[in-house]
Amino acid sequence: MTLIAQSRDRGVATLTLDSPANRNALSAELVAELRESLAGCAADDTVRAVVLAHTGSTFCAGADLKAPPDPEAFVGLMREIVALPKPVVARVAGHVRAGGLGLLAACDIAVAGEASSFALTESRLGLAPAVISLTLLPRVDRTAANRYYLTGERFDATEAARISLVTEAAEDVDKALVPVLDGLRRASPQGLAASKELVTATVLRSFDQYAEDLIARSAALFASDEAREGMTAFLERRDPAWVR
Repeated sequence: MTLIAQSRDRGVATLTLDSPANRNALSAELVAELRESLAGCAADDTVRAVVLAHTGSTFCAGADLKAPPDPEAFVGLMREIVALPKPVVARVAGHVRAGGLGLLAACDIAVAGEASSFALTESRLGLAPAVISLTLLPRVDRTAANRYYLTGERFDATEAARISLVTEAAEDVDKALVPVLDGLRRASPQGLAASKELVTATVLRSFDQYAEDLIARSAALFASDEAREGMTAFLERRDPAWVR
């Protein structure tokens, strides 16, 4: 069963996360298939830009707690989106949680609809937004990061745009994407690649400098007793032991 649906339209490749049964969670299988699809887009000279979309009411629920990806594989996926010599545009018409925000922040442009909501829920599970900080912290307002990293509060598309997590909050996502995709189609492949390289250089250097340490931190947190309790409580739909 494929977890990534693909389509093409006038130089734009759309990769659709198509695992609604688990809310497009980042399973090892989905991460591997998305990396393969991105590599195919990178090698295809007819592809000018990539749209990352989703089926169902959730863009991405974060890591699949039943079949999580290797942290190195997920970091590799985020880095490949950032380093892809073609723009990646996120089309968000649903909810985004935890690691899904790291995937979203790796994209160059993101448009979110009114039905979208966002939350960094890691702290409530005994975890932390470790590896996704590689894409989130260069993008998101630091004061907002302080709040949402710590509280796990849910926020809407308007707030996501205010803190620079997404480029635009729109009533009609597809209508808002029309001028974006038209602009990308009018740009030359060389111009796009060179321009993207300028704005992603600092982010890529942070991957090279911090990724290994953050992967180790993430692995240690996932292996801890507190995180096991948090994840078990989440799956059992109950409060973890530390909630008073």
